[in-house]
Amino acid sequence: MAAQRRNWTREETILAFDLYCKIPFSKISKTHEKIVELARIIGRTPSAVGLKMANLARFDEELRSKSVSGMSHGSKLDEIIWNEFCNNWEELSYQAQKILAKKKQTSVEKMLQYVDIEHIPAGEYRESLVKTRVGQYFFRMSVLSAYSNRCCVTGLAEPALLVSSHIKPWKDSNIQTERTNPSNGLCLNALHDKAFDRGLITIDYNYNIIVSDKLKDTEMDLETKEWIQHYDGHKILLPDRFLPGRSFIEYHNDVVFMG
Repeated sequence: MAAQRRNWTREETILAFDLYCKIPFSKISKTHEKIVELARIIGRTPSAVGLKMANLARFDEELRSKSVSGMSHGSKLDEIIWNEFCNNWEELSYQAQKILAKKKQTSVEKMLQYVDIEHIPAGEYRESLVKTRVGQYFFRMSVLSAYSNRCCVTGLAEPALLVSSHIKPWKDSNIQTERTNPSNGLCLNALHDKAFDRGLITIDYNYNIIVSDKLKDTEMDLETKEWIQHYDGHKILLPDRFLPGRSFIEYHNDVVFMG
């Protein structure tokens, strides 16, 4: 039987925080399959894992701005873990995957099936590459989850056509604070992802969609033109959490968008 009263460890709290980022707050429940799975791995009840995630939620400024505060009580360790990783998402995701791999008696590479790096000798470069791939996976999962697996422009809910798109491009983003920061992401369908990446659309500080004149003037059939222009000026579907960051929007407006 799983222990229910022992204190949470640092490793367990990191795993709970990592999962917290990948499940919309409204979906945190003892019946959620990912919560049930984590509970099994760490030897706790699903209720205990859900409660820990709700405890972590009290540090989430976005939830507080919506008058959603999570649980009012929790351990000092919750605050320590939140403060340690809330601006270092890549490290959070990497540490969580290392902990899971250890508990499953495997490696991060095998657990996430990174077969493309098997030929690289063990060492600093290989670890850095694995860390980057883990961060990319965390970013995708967190962004898509925040938008409930729906394109924030069209509402399309087909996972095969959805992309976790960077607002400030990955290549220009700070490794620690921006590349895997879910607030630097939008959930877009493949077409709008490409248009956003190339600066043919953007969003403003009020989360309204702006279509570039260059795209408007591109040759296309009438139905497609009307479909694209229909979204101009419309607000995106806002995420459950991880609202697009103002600094990221500013960068996309000033550097990427064609106007």
